Amino acid sequence: MEPTKRDLRQAKRELKRAGSQRRRRQWKRDLRENPEEAPYSEEDFGRYSTAELNGMDRDNTRRRG
Repeated sequence: MEPTKRDLRQAKRELKRAGSQRRRRQWKRDLRENPEEAPYSEEDFGRYSTAELNGMDRDNTRRRG
């Protein structure tokens, strides 16, 4: 069975939540290990990135003209 829009949106929501949790843990770790450089640390979502899911619901039902 092909996933519906609702399923895809739910999957994206779960990925975003997991990425945010990972990012918060990384911030805490950076503050503990190197507080001077913590504000300049880079964000890396790794496998929790949702960039490939952006624009997934751009079909005829969402277009307004």
